[in-house]
Amino acid sequence: MLLIPCPYCGERAEIEFSYGGEAHIARPLEPEKLSDAEWAGYVYWRANTKGVFAERWMHAQGCRRWFNVIRDTVSYQILASYEAGTQPPAVERKTYV
Repeated sequence: MLLIPCPYCGERAEIEFSYGGEAHIARPLEPEKLSDAEWAGYVYWRANTKGVFAERWMHAQGCRRWFNVIRDTVSYQILASYEAGTQPPAVERKTYV
């Protein structure tokens, strides 16, 4: 079981959380001006990183707040968690082939 450190409540079991996808995706400033292909790219296309990746999580069975986690997708090791809207902390990035 994955233990996720909520920056508000502390470390809890993964079953208390809902996954929110890739973190730090900027919403288009003028979405009405996007073509269908550009809008589809914003909604559906995400990085599928092998290695260190920033993700959004919501503590669904706790404080119900969104926050970000930096996790290694190969080892599942969580390197950091931080409040949404803040800058990610510096972490060591491994390179996988």
